[in-house]
Amino acid sequence: MRLVTFSTLSVRTPRLGALIREDRQVVDLGHAAQDANTDVEDFASMLALIDAGPGALDRARNLVTQILDKGEGPALLERDEIRLHTPLPNPRRLRDCTCFLQHLRNAREVRYTRLAARENDPEAAMGAFRASGALDVPKEWERAPVYLNSNHLSIIGPGDDASWPDESRRMDYELEWAVVTGSGGTNIKADTAARHFFGFTIFNDFSARDIQAIEIRTGAGMGGPGKDFDAGNALGPCIVTVDEIADPYDQTMVARINGEEWSRGNTAMMDHQFEDVLAHLSHNQSVYPGEVFGSGTVPSGCGLEHNRYLSDGDTIELEVEHIGVLQNRIVKPANWRDRQTPDKN
Repeated sequence: MRLVTFSTLSVRTPRLGALIREDRQVVDLGHAAQDANTDVEDFASMLALIDAGPGALDRARNLVTQILDKGEGPALLERDEIRLHTPLPNPRRLRDCTCFLQHLRNAREVRYTRLAARENDPEAAMGAFRASGALDVPKEWERAPVYLNSNHLSIIGPGDDASWPDESRRMDYELEWAVVTGSGGTNIKADTAARHFFGFTIFNDFSARDIQAIEIRTGAGMGGPGKDFDAGNALGPCIVTVDEIADPYDQTMVARINGEEWSRGNTAMMDHQFEDVLAHLSHNQSVYPGEVFGSGTVPSGCGLEHNRYLSDGDTIELEVEHIGVLQNRIVKPANWRDRQTPDKN
């Protein structure tokens, strides 16, 4: 199923739905359940459906089949009659992981090339950086997926504007995808972790690179104000249940800025797959239904790797095969404040 959270043009209250007929129509699952005289509480929201377990998902499939058989009715809506929201507005937790190690290598190459360019002999400076191991990915990152806690309280969806934080001059997108958990557990084994998956979605982890660079120098890690700001995490356009994708680790990923392709990769490039993520992150701690785990950036999947950044008003489209396109615009608020010091990061 291709599950969405949506509202109609006349009623703004978010509802749970399923995209059908090549995403041209939507089945209102709550309305369909009411018409079928079945329990509507399981279809009140995406999180309610996840919490209700596999049986509720089976009932959702049956409801869609019934609506398709009818071919009409108030539970069947045209795509142009609705507005999509982020499919999971209230995940229990959102963590972003480093599953693509080549992205880290690419990012380090760009960063140290920038630093070397400031020296009298850039080529010699770059050689010294390489010899020192500054461009190497730490072995700890190879052994297990490092993660950061992301802001799960302010998530935007398809068509929403991402907010440009004050004082940032280098805003960036990140081409990622994510797994949503359908069941929880502790000390989950990698070979059984897929049983805990509910579905997959697209994830854009907007990043203020200049602010992030300052945080990294403090030793505080990759997060902080450079990533943890309102309207900076986008999920969507839908959650595709695991049964819909035969091989999740062979999906093309593309990013376009204002219609121009900037990035292209494949989920096959993951060094740590989502099964590894769940096994690692559930060690000595509980994972719950309705959590989201981001993949980290696919190689070439952000402006940082190209030393190329977003501009105010840019439209960002992230596409992942079999999931769809997540489109957002990055906008400076009317009261946005510029930094008064030069950008030296």
